[in-house]
Amino acid sequence: MEEAEDIGRDGFVFNHHATGRGSQTLGQLLKRVGDASSGDHHVVDLDGLAGGGSPETGHAIPFVLNFTDLSYSVKISKKLSILPRRRRTGPEDPSTMSSNTKTLLDSISGEAREGEILAVLGASGSGKSTLIDALANRIAKDRLQGSITLNGEALESKLLKVISAYVMQDDLLYPMLTVEETLMFSAEFRLPRTLSKSKKKNRVQALIDQLGLRRAAKTIIGDEGHRGVSGGERRRVSIGIDIIHDPIILFLDEPTSGLDSTSAFMVVKVLQRIAQSGSIVIMSIHQPSYRILGILDQLLFLSRGQTVYSGTPDALPHYFAEFGKPIAENENRTEFALDLIRELESTPGGTKPLVDFHRSWQSLKHRPKATKDSYSLSLKDAISSSISRGKLVSGASDGAASAASSVQGFANTFWIEIAVLTKRAATNSRRTPELFGIRLGAVLVTGFILATIFWRLDNSPKGVQERLGFFAIAMSTMFYTCADALPVFLQERYIFMRETAYNAYRRSSYVLSNAVVGLPSLVLLSAAFAATTFFAVGLAGGLDGFIFFFLIILASFWAGSGFVTFLSGVVSHVMLGYTIVVAILAYFLLFSGFFITRDRIPDYWIWFHYLSLVKYPYEAVLQNEFDDPTKCFVRGVQMFDNTPLMSLPTAVKLNVLQAMGNSLGVSLTNQSCITTGTDILKQQAVTDLSKWSCFLITVGWGFLFRILFYFSLLLGSKNKRK
Repeated sequence: MEEAEDIGRDGFVFNHHATGRGSQTLGQLLKRVGDASSGDHHVVDLDGLAGGGSPETGHAIPFVLNFTDLSYSVKISKKLSILPRRRRTGPEDPSTMSSNTKTLLDSISGEAREGEILAVLGASGSGKSTLIDALANRIAKDRLQGSITLNGEALESKLLKVISAYVMQDDLLYPMLTVEETLMFSAEFRLPRTLSKSKKKNRVQALIDQLGLRRAAKTIIGDEGHRGVSGGERRRVSIGIDIIHDPIILFLDEPTSGLDSTSAFMVVKVLQRIAQSGSIVIMSIHQPSYRILGILDQLLFLSRGQTVYSGTPDALPHYFAEFGKPIAENENRTEFALDLIRELESTPGGTKPLVDFHRSWQSLKHRPKATKDSYSLSLKDAISSSISRGKLVSGASDGAASAASSVQGFANTFWIEIAVLTKRAATNSRRTPELFGIRLGAVLVTGFILATIFWRLDNSPKGVQERLGFFAIAMSTMFYTCADALPVFLQERYIFMRETAYNAYRRSSYVLSNAVVGLPSLVLLSAAFAATTFFAVGLAGGLDGFIFFFLIILASFWAGSGFVTFLSGVVSHVMLGYTIVVAILAYFLLFSGFFITRDRIPDYWIWFHYLSLVKYPYEAVLQNEFDDPTKCFVRGVQMFDNTPLMSLPTAVKLNVLQAMGNSLGVSLTNQSCITTGTDILKQQAVTDLSKWSCFLITVGWGFLFRILFYFSLLLGSKNKRK
């Protein structure tokens, strides 16, 4: 880790004394070897910026994020209960005194400066994550009160997406990708297309060294079933994928959660280097160790949404001493503060005395707040100067001078995003062949069972009924087999939300890539089922019939996977999703026309018949099989099959047949064709659409559900609190 702090991947030394803020940015390192982004940067006079400065020293402040009087409340619903209310024995929580609202943030103010780490502390439920979400624009604007400014100017949502990054508490990574591949795909998404492939690789290698991940670079991330990197390494990879473009502001939600003390210290040490490279780092942390406390620059303690301390770690003893609760010399300062806050929360007055004391303390602080006069540059020029020094790589593709005013929403074009997403998904899937193998095995076993049960069906009336049953089961099997695609997006949902929240790629790119990646497997599954069943059952049509049978199965898989994918974008729980899928597919089969024909369905249910996904492939295969007016399926005495007259001797049947012919004035013999394929289609009420129309409608369903999937992502993955 110490070597990685000083020496880059290619042997270049990070100059800790080049600027007053410490180590150079990754962009500066790459700039020395020709890795700056294309175009001439508009270089702004950096006098005063290099020093990092402050109002006390008279130097200009590079970047300061100010937040003033942030307040946020949520509505809570009263739970119905038949049991009598228990009488409260403890103090009332002032944040929940209202009957229908709960205050999560109550007039929180503070600032975070470039080159420093601002740590938000507090017990569980104190509002740490809520404050981080508020600063990162992850709370709906109409619900959040207060102001957030960067260098004294209002921070627009579009600009914040490009100049910042947010690292979630959970490590949301693709398990079968290596550390190097994970960071490389992130580079493909976030770095501008003007950078060559080799320059992006160099940047990834430099970042691997900065994060201390060199020994784990070729190791897969891993999951419960595959051994991979350690917890601390996973956390650093999560940080790395969000800082690949060298953001100006970095938000982290409890980055040390679940880690041992050494791993947690190494993670915070990495964050310190990121801050010193010219970034604002704001993080929530539950209970830092003594070593971690020495790295943090500013602390903000919260209690039930209110500020009880804000300042440096060194000022904590003096602060609590003046409050009348001195900290013992051998005691951890943060542990003492958190224990005291919990103790006060359990008293009748709560933490109000500490909140009031903090307000008076604030007026006596030695570190004055930055004012508009503290900044020698406007926000636009400050961002441009950071880009000229190598920061914010993805925003520099159109030139540094215009980066702040006309921020580029996405680093790559639509088609490049699709290519990268497809490659990543294919790589992750290729390393888990057992998943496709199980699905293929299920299709082959189903096909084998159907082939042996419906082996070589004849053209008798009984054979016709068996063919109808085979088609109904076969077509519905396609849709039920697609249900296994339900967990796919549910597993990727939060990865998708994290990446799209900060414009890594477009939602439309993800939808199209999702369809492209799944198509080859659908083709193989369709070919396997068609080859297993078509010839064994003895279906009609020859080669042309087989090709259409394969195409309609593929269309069914396409529509079924689209339907399940759409549901995965609407339903967030796997078991609930399976219940809905199974129920709806059962309804589709019921109204498909097999159990009851279209002309027998009541008018008030006929709309469901036309919405049934099974209807169209079922009718298509029926026409593929029976749409031949010259082919006979009932001859002579076969018309008595499946009737009470079936048990009569053949001679008697012939006499009855002849008598019927005489009555009708026609000649009926044992070879006379009674029912053709066209007649069967009429009996099944399959007359309104051709088989190719059914095929196109089935394909259209697949496209429609993917369009609906896109809108479900557009509306349901805002990644913001309401």
